[in-house]
Amino acid sequence: MIGSLRGSLAARTGTGEVIVEVGGVGYRLAVTPATAAALGTGGEVMLHVHTHVREDALVLYGFLHDDERRCFEALLGAHGVGPSLALNVLAVLSPAALSTAVLEEDADTLCAVPGVGRKTAARLLIDLKSRLDLPDLSGLTTGSPASERSPQAEARAALAELGYGPEEIRGALDGLHEEMGVEDLLRLALRELAGR
Repeated sequence: MIGSLRGSLAARTGTGEVIVEVGGVGYRLAVTPATAAALGTGGEVMLHVHTHVREDALVLYGFLHDDERRCFEALLGAHGVGPSLALNVLAVLSPAALSTAVLEEDADTLCAVPGVGRKTAARLLIDLKSRLDLPDLSGLTTGSPASERSPQAEARAALAELGYGPEEIRGALDGLHEEMGVEDLLRLALRELAGR
């Protein structure tokens, strides 16, 4: 199984694929339009790869960031989602935007993806809650030691668990009212991060 490729971008096809040449071998990878646009021609590129094996084909899917690959694999685990639909979701929604939609149970955001209707969106919201690496907000208001921390500290910890860096977290939480609850802080911060 191929986990990543580092080489030079040999070509972009008109069908949403790129060819990355590694040691004289050209690997064809399906990518989102944003990934294809971000790759510079001729220079060295590095893509995180999901290797998808079917009876009749071996298909490589490339991602600039590992969190995109993880989201893609979480989507594949959802009922009725194949690689094409999973790639469509990531072409429209960043991992942060997808996490926000799932946390807020926002079916309308998922319906903005071509090929996702109301029933599919509702099913995705259920399936992805257990598959995406989302912070557990259920115990934050109980008497557990974690809940003794301030709501800001809890939101910072939850965002760090999602993979955001200190600067991103500081920028997202800056200006939010400290009296707000953890869930509200987290929702607003994720919305801010998804919009960047």
